[in-house]
Amino acid sequence: MTGRWDGVDVNFGEEGGRLTYGSYLRLEHLLDQQRLESDPVAHDELLFITIHQVYELWFKQILHELTASRDAMLTDQLWLAQHLLRRVHTIERTLTQQVDILETMTPQDFGEFRHRLSPASGFQSVQFREIEFLSGAKDPSFVKRFRGLSDLEKARLDQRLDEPTLWEAFLVVLDGAGFSTTNEDDLHKALQTVAGDRRQYAEIWELAEALLQHDELAASWRARHVVMVERMIGTKPGTGGSSGAGYLRSRLDLRYYPLLWDLRSSL
Repeated sequence: MTGRWDGVDVNFGEEGGRLTYGSYLRLEHLLDQQRLESDPVAHDELLFITIHQVYELWFKQILHELTASRDAMLTDQLWLAQHLLRRVHTIERTLTQQVDILETMTPQDFGEFRHRLSPASGFQSVQFREIEFLSGAKDPSFVKRFRGLSDLEKARLDQRLDEPTLWEAFLVVLDGAGFSTTNEDDLHKALQTVAGDRRQYAEIWELAEALLQHDELAASWRARHVVMVERMIGTKPGTGGSSGAGYLRSRLDLRYYPLLWDLRSSL
């Protein structure tokens, strides 16, 4: 329903009230979600919760953009696919910078409430796994290993395992340009041709570079994250039962698009 207020059109909410900044953003609910577990209250627990909730909000946005970028590739909208990936790049740089805020918390301050977190762990971030699956690093074993998944979370991960990845969408782009993508040798030849003739294949080359940038920024975040964890808890195990920094270090070599990295050796 709409009305007039001082000569200006006004939108009314479900209960007839005027739409406000707070009601539009649902701030009453949003700002009530930082529930501290420590007793007595640890000062830095609010920071810890806030940072990780902000991460999850950015993960939601990244998934929104990556899904749309993939769909744009599948429908031959290459400019749109690049545009959305560039937005993801900016968000990913922000994710890495947020680690600086978390590092204003000392190990002693973290120790005041860390014992309250078990068995919760960042390992359990479903949205982060969705990003990895969508980017190309599908891992069905994660769904099997993680027993704390809700039915809805499991359904989301299963859907990501079933649907096309960004890389698979990029292969559709190459197919549409007349390249064979049936095996790795054909793919390597296609990528070399694209790289060698950027005048003819400019859009495909820029799209490949945007995918590689996404891969690089994700790797940068993982590297920054593991150093922060080592600074905070050393070699202690993670609250969820993982090896902590050891597990994170085992993920540092993950690459979403190894063929794009291998291409550099032949240019």
